[in-house]
Amino acid sequence: GLCPGPRRPPASAPSPRAMAPRLQLEKAAWRWVEAVRPEEITAEHIELAYRICVPACKRGACRRNCKGNPNCLIGIGEHVWLGDIDENSFHNIDDPNSERRDKNTFVGLTNLGATCYVNTFLQVWFHNLELRRTLYLCQSSRAEGHNDDSDYEPQTVCEHLQYLFALLQNSNRRYIDPSGLVKALGLDTGQQQDAQEFSKLFLSLLEDTLSKQKNPNLQNVIQQQFCGQFSYVTVCNQCSRASSLPSRFYELELNIQGHKNLTECVTEFLKEEKLDGDNRYFCESCQNKQNATRRIKLQSLPRTLNLQLMRFVFDRQTGHKKKLNTFISFPEVLDMGPFLDCKEDTCVYELSAVLIHRGISAYSGHYIAHARDARTSDWYKFNDELIEKMEGKKLQLGIEEDIDVCQDVWGAETVKSSQARKPKCGKGYHCSRNAYMLVYKQQAEGGNQTNASVEVPAFLQKLVEQDNRKFEEWCSDMAEMRKKSIDKGKAKHEEVKELYELLPAEDGEPFEFVPLDWLKKWLDDSTATKAIDNMHFLCSHGNLHPDKIGEAKRVSLRAADLLFSRYGGGPRLDRSSLCRDCVTQRCRVLRLKNQLTEDYKEVSNLLKAAVQVEQGFWAGKTSLRCWRQLALDHLEEDEEQTKHANDKTNGDQGHLSGSKGKKAGYGGREDREDGNEEDMRTFNEDIMCEHGGLSIQESERRLVSPDVWAKLKLYFPQAPEFTQQKEPCQQCLRLDREGRENEELNKMMASEQKTSLLNLFQEKNRPVLQKWPQDTEVLYIVPLFFVEEWRRFIRRPAKSSPVSSVGNSILLCPHGGFMFTYESMLTGDAQHVALLWPSEWDVIKRSFYVDHSISICQMKTDAGGVVYQTQPDLCRECREGFIFQQQKDMREYTQATVYVRKVVENKRMLKDSTPAAAASGSEAEDERDEPRPEGERDPDFNQTEDGAKRQKLNEGTVGTAAPSAPSTSTKSGIRRSTRHRKLRGEKALIVSANQTLKELKIQIMHAFSVAPFDQNLSIDGRGLTDDTATLGSLGVIPESIICLKADEPIADYAAMDDVYQGEASSTLPNRDR
Repeated sequence: GLCPGPRRPPASAPSPRAMAPRLQLEKAAWRWVEAVRPEEITAEHIELAYRICVPACKRGACRRNCKGNPNCLIGIGEHVWLGDIDENSFHNIDDPNSERRDKNTFVGLTNLGATCYVNTFLQVWFHNLELRRTLYLCQSSRAEGHNDDSDYEPQTVCEHLQYLFALLQNSNRRYIDPSGLVKALGLDTGQQQDAQEFSKLFLSLLEDTLSKQKNPNLQNVIQQQFCGQFSYVTVCNQCSRASSLPSRFYELELNIQGHKNLTECVTEFLKEEKLDGDNRYFCESCQNKQNATRRIKLQSLPRTLNLQLMRFVFDRQTGHKKKLNTFISFPEVLDMGPFLDCKEDTCVYELSAVLIHRGISAYSGHYIAHARDARTSDWYKFNDELIEKMEGKKLQLGIEEDIDVCQDVWGAETVKSSQARKPKCGKGYHCSRNAYMLVYKQQAEGGNQTNASVEVPAFLQKLVEQDNRKFEEWCSDMAEMRKKSIDKGKAKHEEVKELYELLPAEDGEPFEFVPLDWLKKWLDDSTATKAIDNMHFLCSHGNLHPDKIGEAKRVSLRAADLLFSRYGGGPRLDRSSLCRDCVTQRCRVLRLKNQLTEDYKEVSNLLKAAVQVEQGFWAGKTSLRCWRQLALDHLEEDEEQTKHANDKTNGDQGHLSGSKGKKAGYGGREDREDGNEEDMRTFNEDIMCEHGGLSIQESERRLVSPDVWAKLKLYFPQAPEFTQQKEPCQQCLRLDREGRENEELNKMMASEQKTSLLNLFQEKNRPVLQKWPQDTEVLYIVPLFFVEEWRRFIRRPAKSSPVSSVGNSILLCPHGGFMFTYESMLTGDAQHVALLWPSEWDVIKRSFYVDHSISICQMKTDAGGVVYQTQPDLCRECREGFIFQQQKDMREYTQATVYVRKVVENKRMLKDSTPAAAASGSEAEDERDEPRPEGERDPDFNQTEDGAKRQKLNEGTVGTAAPSAPSTSTKSGIRRSTRHRKLRGEKALIVSANQTLKELKIQIMHAFSVAPFDQNLSIDGRGLTDDTATLGSLGVIPESIICLKADEPIADYAAMDDVYQGEASSTLPNRDR
C-alpha cells in the first residue's frame, strides 16, 4: 500500500493539520503543485489530492461531520444508535389507546376547520335529553335495514343527527367526525358562520323535518321544547284601546349594551315603548293616528329557554360588526315569574349550558360550550375534541374570561385596562364577557330525575357497535404496526452497532468509498435505505472525481463488502479508482493560474517588438486586449470541467467535448456580438468568420511573434490558429462583394422609384375622399401595408428588401368583391387603404406586379347628385358577414384588455403625461428619425396647406377593421404606434364580455382603492351605471378606455369588498384559531 502507516508527505507538501477546516484541507491537498510538474506526479501526490492519509476524527473532538475529511465518520447520525435506546424512538405511531374514550366521560367532536360553532350547539342539543329521546324515535328505514357488509351512510339531516347522537352516547372513540352532518347542512368548513343565525336556522330545519313524521308525538317536539309566546300590546293614549299581536319565539334576543346583569337585559326587552311623532299608531277606534305605548308581554315559556346575549352588533361608525366585551352577570337559578304576564306553575329555570365565544373580535375567535349533565349534575367543558370535567359539580368559566386579555385583533400581546377586570359575583351567580348564549331548563318538581336516562334504540346501537368494531380493528392494526416498527428498529440497532465499528479503514488496509449522504440515510431510520449509488462520483474517465471526495467517506473493505451485500448498488470505488488524469489536469491548471501574471507581463513586452516578415501569426485585437481575463476564465472552467460532467463515464465523453467545444468558441462569430469583449469565449474567435476561416476585416487583427503565440497556446490550446500566410476566407470575400453590388442595385432602384413616386413617398398632395379632387374621375386603391413597406425600402435600401408586388387581393373577399364602402373608408376602414392618383397608378403597374386593380370613381346622377362606385363592386354578402363578425367579436370576447384612467374634476390627471413605458425595440427602430435632404418633408406626416404637420393614419392589419376613428392632428411630431401606450397611473384590467359592471367595479376597487359605490365610470362621456348589466351589453369592447371619477375614499377596502358582494352578513372572513 501507498500509506502503510502514519507518515510524512513529500517535502514539497506541508502536512495538513488534523481537524483542519474544509477550505484548509482543500488547500493542503493541492499545495504540492507549486513544486511538482504534471509529468512528475507520483502515487503519493495522488493520495494527497484524495486526502487518503488525513487523520480520522475522534468521538467528541468535532461537533459535526468534517466534509473535507473522507476519514471523518463522526456526526453522520451514529449517536442515535450507540448506547441504550428507548424502544419508543423506533416508531412515530401514537398509542392507539390515546384515541379511546375515557371511562365516565363524554365524546368530543372534530373541528373540520372552522366548525367549532357547530360542535358547541351539537353538544348542547345532545344534552337536551327530551330532544335526544325524540330523535331516537324517528323512523329510519335506511338505518333499520342496514347490514354489516358496508359502512352506514345517512342521507337526511335527521338520520345524520340520530346517528351522531348515538355515537356521542355509546361510541368507544374519544371524538367522532361530524363531517357527514356538516356536508348535509351545506356548510362551508373553511368559513365561520354567524353562530346565532345558525342556531335559528337549524332549529327551524329540524322542526320542519320532525313535523313530517307519522308519529304525532314527534311532530311538535321542537315547539314543546323551545317555543314560547309573547304579544306586542299597543295601547292608544286617546281612547285607551289595547290591541294585541301574538308571536312565537324560540329564543329571546337580549340587548346587553349598558347593562350589568341578566335581569336588566330582560327588563329592557319587556319595557314600554312610546309611539309618537312620525311613529304614531293608527287606532282602529279613533280611525286616525294617535300617540300610543307598546310593550312586549310574555304569555308562555318553553321547557328549554334559550337567551341570546347580543354580543355581536353593527357599528355605524366603521360599518362593520363588533363584539361587545361587556361583563354580564347571570344566575344559576332563574325565576321568570316576575316577567310573565300571567304566572305559570313552573317558571323557575336552572342553568344547563353556557356557550362561549373566545376572542375580542366579531370576525375571529373560537367557540366552546359548558354544559351540565342532566343525570349527575356535573358540569363539563366541550372544546371540540377535548372534554374536561369541572370539579365540585360547579360551573367554572375560568380561562374563557381571560383568553383575550393578552391578545388583540391581530394576535399581538396587549394589556387590558383595569376597567376590564371581572366584577365580583354573589353566590349562585356567574359573570362573563364572552358568554353569548345561555340555556335554561325548566326546574323539575321535587328534583325528579326519572327521565334522566335515554336508551339508544336497538337499530342505532347496532350501527354504533359496528363502528366500535371498526375502531377496535384500527387500534389492533396500529398496535401491530408499532410492534413491527420496534422489532425493525431493534434489528437495525444491532446492525449499526456491528457495522459502525467496522467502518474506519486502518492505514495500509484495503478501502473503498461510499456516499456520505447514503451513510446518513442508512443511519436515519425514518427513511428507507436504498442501494448504494456511486455514479455521481465518477469523473469523465470513469474514476472517482477529486472534487467529490468531500461527499464520500473512506471505509474498510470488510465494511464495504457487508454494506454492498445487504443493500446492493455500485460501482464500487477502491484505491484503483483514484484518477491520475484528473489530478494531472488539475495540477496543470493550478500551475498555469500561478504562472499567468508573469506570462502576462512577458507577452506585453514581446508585443512591443517588431515581428519578422513571414514568421508571425494573426491574433485578434480584441482577444489581445482581454486575453488575461479570458485565460483566467478558461482555467477556472477547466478546473470545474468535470463538475459539469457529473454522472458521465467514458462512453459520454463525446457529449462533454461537444459542449466544451461550443464553450471554447467553435460556434463561430454568429454566437457573439461583434467586438464585444464581454461576449468573448475563446482566444481569436473575433477574427474567425462563420465559415471557420480568417475574417476579411483586416482592422480587427494584428501580427504577433511565434514567441507570443507559443505563450498564448499554453492557455488556449484549442484557439483557431492563422499564420501570416493564411488567406482570408474566400466565401466571405465573395459574399461581401455580392452584398456591395446588391446594395448599389437597391440604392439605384430606390432612387428611381422615389423620383417617379416622390409625392407618394413624402405624402405630399395626397387625394382624400372627404374632398374629392377636381378634374379627377377615378382614384386607385392599394393596401396601406404595401405603401408602408415600400417607404421603408426607399428610406433604407441597403438594409431592406425591395418590394416586388402589390397584394390587392387582401382587400377583396373570396368572391372577388371589394370589402369596403365609400362611407366606411371615410371612417374606420381608412386605416387599411391608401389612395393613388392615376399617374401614380401607371408607375405602380410598370414597377410592380399587380394581382388585382381596385379603383373608386365619382359619377354624377341625372338629378345632379354624386355617387361613388368601386371596381370591383362591393360584395354585400361578405360585407354584412364581416360587420356581423366584427360586432360579435366586440361583444363576445374573453380575457381582453381594457384601460382605466382616473379623472379629477373632469380633467384627466395624466392627460399630458408621457407614456409609462417606452416602445419596444422593433418599434423604436421603425420610429427613429432618418436624416433627410434639405427641404424634404417628413415622410411620416401629411403636410397641410398652412404648413402644420398632420399625423398620418395608424398602421393596422389589413382585412380587419379596428374600432378606432381616424387619427386626429397632433403637434408632437412623433409617429404614433398602433399599440396602446399606457399613461402613468393608468391601469390595464383583464375582462370578459359576460362579466357584470359590478364585477368590474370590484376589480377597479382593488386596482385604485376606490369603493364600488364611489366609482363613476364612463366611456366617451357615456356613463356606465347598471351594475347588473354585462360589459358586452354596455358597449365595453377590447382596448376601451374607461374614465374613473372617484368620490371620497374609504379606508378599509377588505371589509368594503365583503359588504359590496353581500358576504359580510352571512359569513365571517377569518377561520377560527
